[in-house]
Amino acid sequence: MNSGVLFALGAYLSWGLFPLYFRQIATVPALQIVAHRTLWSLAFVAIVLLVTGHLKWLRDVSAATWRRFAVSAVLIATNWLTYVWAVGHGHVLDASLGYFINPLVNVALGFAVLHERPRPVQWVAVGLAAFGVIWLTVAAGRLPWVALVLAVSFGLYGLMRKTAALGAIEGLTLETLILAPLAAGGLIWWSQDGSMAGQTAVDWAWLIGTGPVTAGSLLLFAAGARRIPLATLGLVQYVSPSLQFLLGVFLFHEAMDASRLVAFCFIWGALAVYSAEGLWRTRRLQPA
Repeated sequence: MNSGVLFALGAYLSWGLFPLYFRQIATVPALQIVAHRTLWSLAFVAIVLLVTGHLKWLRDVSAATWRRFAVSAVLIATNWLTYVWAVGHGHVLDASLGYFINPLVNVALGFAVLHERPRPVQWVAVGLAAFGVIWLTVAAGRLPWVALVLAVSFGLYGLMRKTAALGAIEGLTLETLILAPLAAGGLIWWSQDGSMAGQTAVDWAWLIGTGPVTAGSLLLFAAGARRIPLATLGLVQYVSPSLQFLLGVFLFHEAMDASRLVAFCFIWGALAVYSAEGLWRTRRLQPA
């Protein structure tokens, strides 16, 4: 198997299994977990950069790049906070729905922001997914806000990173550097007000582990994305929400009523149409 596929699979498998990890620290408030995740991710990437001697780029970062990554830092922090909260509060299925929707959100953002022209079949896929969300909203009487926040925040984050000049590890370094003062300040405050008093050494081990787990998955993804075609990467990405869906239904026993199943079926149908059209177009454009 192509090494790029293995790297990409490793990334999406780890992201798909994240609910198992974050369930181990479900008693820790989500905001505290994100603060730990920020600081330990920064520590991990700093060690990687020191060991590889790859630090010179930091001196050349322009003010415009710092501003751009401040925005992407807010977006990824929002995504992390929503995801961690969802896992800890029994909304793994909503999280998987968000990441199923995400590729189609990317199509809409490409049209709205980058002035790309989605093909007619892609618009059909976006329409099917939108109908699934509307169906779920009407049936439940409320917006599936967890799924929408995850899909939109990660879509906007991807858009920011798509047009950024830095690679995966450099970008994560800047983002965590920007968030680090807030994260450190928050942890100092919580340690003084006693809200962290009940955390055990095991809890701290899991919290420290969020750094290498987060950064390691991103590095695997970056290595895979450089080695395989975008169409292949687009198919592999469904591994993550599929695993989350299976965990939510069969391990965490979250409710899967008829209305939710109908919404998922519309979104799965949208992804099938989107993926099939992308594969057909890729093969058509390949030389005979």
